[in-house]
Amino acid sequence: MQYEYMVNHMGISPAVADYIKAADADLAKPYACINEFAAFNQLKVLHAMQACRLSDAHFADSTGYGYHDIGRQALEDIFSAIFKAEAALVRPQLISGTHALAAALFGNLRPGDVLLSPVGRPYDTLESVIGIRPAPGSLAEYGVIYRQVDLTPGGGFCFDTIGKALTDKPVKMVTIQRSKGYAWRPSFTIKEIEELITFIRTINPHTIILVDNCYGEFVEEREPIEAGADIAAGSLIKNPGGGIAPGGGYVVGAAKYVEAAATRLTAPGLGSAVGPTLGMTRTLLQGLFIAPQTVSACVTGAILAAAVFMKLGYEVNPGPHVLRTDIVQAIKLGDAKKVLTYCKGIQQAAPVDSYVVPEAAPMPGYADGVVMAGGTFVQGSSIELSADAPLREPYIVYHQGGLTTSHAKTGVAFALDALYREGLVTI
Repeated sequence: MQYEYMVNHMGISPAVADYIKAADADLAKPYACINEFAAFNQLKVLHAMQACRLSDAHFADSTGYGYHDIGRQALEDIFSAIFKAEAALVRPQLISGTHALAAALFGNLRPGDVLLSPVGRPYDTLESVIGIRPAPGSLAEYGVIYRQVDLTPGGGFCFDTIGKALTDKPVKMVTIQRSKGYAWRPSFTIKEIEELITFIRTINPHTIILVDNCYGEFVEEREPIEAGADIAAGSLIKNPGGGIAPGGGYVVGAAKYVEAAATRLTAPGLGSAVGPTLGMTRTLLQGLFIAPQTVSACVTGAILAAAVFMKLGYEVNPGPHVLRTDIVQAIKLGDAKKVLTYCKGIQQAAPVDSYVVPEAAPMPGYADGVVMAGGTFVQGSSIELSADAPLREPYIVYHQGGLTTSHAKTGVAFALDALYREGLVTI
C-alpha cells in the first residue's frame, strides 16, 4: 500500500514506485540483521535505565548554575552504563558532534603534544578545529602538533606507517573517525577499530585514544569504549537523540579524560559540576530510549538506497549486503546536477519545508560549498531524513536518516523520482 499511495497521492512516477518496491522486496535478510541489532540495543538502553533507577523525579529542570541536578546525573549515569564507560558528559550546551570532539581534544591536549590520525584526513569541520585549515583558536595555534597516516588505496590501515608515526615522537592522543565523513572510504566496524587500538597499545600503551562516534551509535552490538578506546564523543541530534533531542552532545570514557573535556566546556575549577539542563532531561532520555529503533529505520533506508542505486549502475558505499557500522550511505553520482537533484528529491520528501529547493552554499567549518537537504523538526538533525554533499568531484551524495522505516523508504523513492523526472537516470 505504501508505494501505491506514493503514486496515487504524492505524485511519484509509477515506474519509480515499481522499481523501489522490487528492490525493497529483495532485502529481507539485511533488514532482519538490522532488526536484531535494534532489539539488542533497545534492551541495553532499557536495562541501563532500570539499573540507574530512573524516576520521574529526574525530569525536573534546573537553571542558573545547575548545581546538584539529579536528572543530569541520572542521564550521565545511564550513558555511562550503555557505553560501558567510567563517566559521561551529556549536555545541551554541547551544540554538535564537532563541539563535543573539540571539548575532548582541547581538554586533553597541551602545547607541544602530538595528535595522530591513523585513518587519514578527518571530517571537514574538524580540519578547522585541528588547524589543518587555518582558523582562529585552533589546536595548531595552541601549539598542538598534528600528524596523519593515510589509509591504503583499499581503505585499510597502514600498520607499518602507523607504527613508525607512533615511535618517531611520543603521541599524546590518537583520533579515530568511525564514519566515513565526506570521504570515499569504508566506515570502520567496531571489530576493525578494536584491531587498530590493539595495535596502537602494543607500541604505546599510554596514548589516549579518542573515537569520533558520530553516526555510529546503536548500529552494532558494541561501542568504541568496549573496543578499548579511552574516550568517545558524538551528537544528540544524530543517533542517540532518537530524533527527539532538540540539541546536545556527549563525551564518554575514562573519568579523567571526560572531566578534562568538561573543564574545557565550562571552566577550570568548575568542570562537570555545573550546567543547567533547562527542562530538557526528559526529552533527552525519551529520545535515547527510542534511539535504537530510530537508528534501525535509518539503516533500513540506507540499505534500500544502496540497493536501488547499485542496480542503476552507480558505485555505492557500503553495498546493500555489507555489515553496517553507521547510518550513512554514500552514492557516487559523478555529476553536480545529479547531486543537487537527489537532494531536491530528499527535500520534497520532508515533513518540514518540503517546498524548498536546496542549493549549495558556504557553511561554517567547510572548505567547499555544501548542499544540505533536510526538512527536519530539529535544525541540522541528520538522524532525520536528510542528504548532503560538498559540491566537489567526484560528486558523492551522503544519504542518512529517517525517523520511521516508512519515511526512510519514502525518501529513497522521492530522490530517485526527482532524478527520473529530470531525465538524469533511466529505469
